[in-house]
Amino acid sequence: MDFEIKPLDPERAASTSHDSTHRQHMRAALEMAEQALASDEVPVGCVFVHNGEIIGKGMNDTNRSLNGTRHAEFMAINSILRKHQPSIFSESDLYVTVEPCIMCASALRQFGIRAVYFGCSNDRFGGTGGVLSIHSDTGVDKPFPAYGGLFREEAIMLLRRFYVQENEKAPEPKSKKDRQLKTEVPPLP
Repeated sequence: MDFEIKPLDPERAASTSHDSTHRQHMRAALEMAEQALASDEVPVGCVFVHNGEIIGKGMNDTNRSLNGTRHAEFMAINSILRKHQPSIFSESDLYVTVEPCIMCASALRQFGIRAVYFGCSNDRFGGTGGVLSIHSDTGVDKPFPAYGGLFREEAIMLLRRFYVQENEKAPEPKSKKDRQLKTEVPPLP
């Protein structure tokens, strides 16, 4: 069974209650990304939703912890596993501001996530079509559908706001004193 990234239709998103639910959950993920940005982390945020309720939230924690595996998805997964059995993921959806990286997409597939909804694609490390298609490649674990484009512009702007500033915790910090924030978001291909 093969899945592909399908952009969510923003015009349709406002028209149905189901799409309104997607928007509500993605807004919660964007709030987590804003918190990450406020604490000098790469602004990626996520929420896991089970039966319409948020059961876990996460934001990047790689700069503070100096641990490259502390992605938003892993932070939320850890909090969920303190209260629930791993089987809950097969009945849960993930809303994340940026396409899951290869590492996170692999973990999500192993946990059997039902579906993933993301804001913008990840052209450098994306695991659901941006670079690799971990979510749908032939393998042992059940594939999952991934849908991109929900609040895409907002997700891109959060990333731009972070990357225009200095990141002193980066392995090789680069001077960004001459960088300017670009506010135009390119259209979807």
